[in-house]
Amino acid sequence: MAVSLTRTVGFHAWHRYWRPDWTSAQNHAAFGALANPPGHDHDYRCAVTVTGPFDPVTGGIIDLPLLDQILHEEVVDPLQDKHLHRDIPDFAPGVMLPTCEALARWLFARIAPRLPSELTLTGVRVAEDETLHADCIGLD
Repeated sequence: MAVSLTRTVGFHAWHRYWRPDWTSAQNHAAFGALANPPGHDHDYRCAVTVTGPFDPVTGGIIDLPLLDQILHEEVVDPLQDKHLHRDIPDFAPGVMLPTCEALARWLFARIAPRLPSELTLTGVRVAEDETLHADCIGLD
């Protein structure tokens, strides 16, 4: 029987939506105030869901300290107090806009290979606030 478990971690970061191949007018038309320098910050929440076989001996599917270590190393450490568009090369201007959707995909790709082989990463949710979140449920 498979069981899912979700762990949520938080981090504080800044982002700005800006495409260097567009004019200032195009950026502001598409992104409004989100294009203004230097960007704005969020207290992000990242919820990671893993699925795997239930172990009746341990009563769970993963050793929680292991999951916490993975999330600290792949989510919190690289993103805490960062300007996503300045400090993370994958979100640099002209590479990928640091949207919560893009961030969920980026984190999924980092976390999935770190999990024990018997587990599946079934979702990464990135929330900018209580009104906006994105879910990545796999990579294409």
